[in-house]
Amino acid sequence: MAEGVINPWPFSMTLGRMGRGQDLRFEPDEAIRKDIAKTLNLVSLDALEAEIFLRPWMDGAEVSGLIRARVVQTCSVSADEFEEPIEARFSVRVLPATSENTSPDESGDLALDPDGDDPPDVLENETIDVTGYVLEHLALELDPFPRKPGAVFEPPPEPVDLSPFAGLKALRADPGPGGEGA
Repeated sequence: MAEGVINPWPFSMTLGRMGRGQDLRFEPDEAIRKDIAKTLNLVSLDALEAEIFLRPWMDGAEVSGLIRARVVQTCSVSADEFEEPIEARFSVRVLPATSENTSPDESGDLALDPDGDDPPDVLENETIDVTGYVLEHLALELDPFPRKPGAVFEPPPEPVDLSPFAGLKALRADPGPGGEGA
């Protein structure tokens, strides 16, 4: 990460304050990382660094950045805790709600191209929740079913007979102390 001023957490910026662009850097302290870990259902968040770039785009902004983190999760197979490094880049475009570029098409829906870029996020006001985007993209990098390296799922053995009469069948096969069956 580039050296420089570490911005406070949480952090937001209005479109009007962005100017020609802003370069931001975040390294939340241990208390904040503990809160983030709880929010993301992690055992712990041992490190989090984010370098974020805000640039003008149309009448809104492009929010892009690089996130580096070390997360500790619980393996979904063995229930062991394990550490995993994360490094991710992201880019999101945002527009104010008053922008003519957010207008729906003739059917009243936003025109979406399934093969194209994601549509821009529409801001409720002109404020960009910068650290909110960092958390969102960190969460997207987390495996919903984390697996410790080398952990292998062993399915339980299949029951031989699932019939409700299996117990009676076992009694019939066993002559018991009196000799032959009944």
